[in-house]
Amino acid sequence: MTTRLEVIKTFSESFFGRFENSIKDLKESEIDWRPVPEANNIRWILTHLSQQWNVGFPRMFKGDPSYKPSNWPDDYVGSLKISLSEILDDLIKGKETVLQGLSQLKEEDLDVDIPLWGGTRKRSFGLMAYLSEIVHHEGQIAYLRGTIGRMRQSNPNFLL
Repeated sequence: MTTRLEVIKTFSESFFGRFENSIKDLKESEIDWRPVPEANNIRWILTHLSQQWNVGFPRMFKGDPSYKPSNWPDDYVGSLKISLSEILDDLIKGKETVLQGLSQLKEEDLDVDIPLWGGTRKRSFGLMAYLSEIVHHEGQIAYLRGTIGRMRQSNPNFLL
């Protein structure tokens, strides 16, 4: 019988694979474009996910809501000071952190109450919420990159 933890690990690997496909061959010129001023751009999405993977997941694994890596900047999400290559490196480290953290969990760890946004919840709830963010934001990136591609069809110099 498949355990909940095995399902979570399988989904995480699948979600990370889908995400990696969505950012394949991403260019620096694409990450700050947004279709309307109120929309997220790819930079914001990538830094948001990177912060979740490098800060949020470790908080859940440790059960410590104040955990933050010592070198993690307070203004990371959406920061224009961080290059695409730095963001991509942080995403790789974050993915490794998530997969390693999941590999160290036991089935019973999923039912532990931990502090999360909005109060105390089961660790399984937090893990699934953050893993679903990968798929959610992968879809946003696919939409933005698809729109950029269509814009380039009518204007080959768009965002070059």
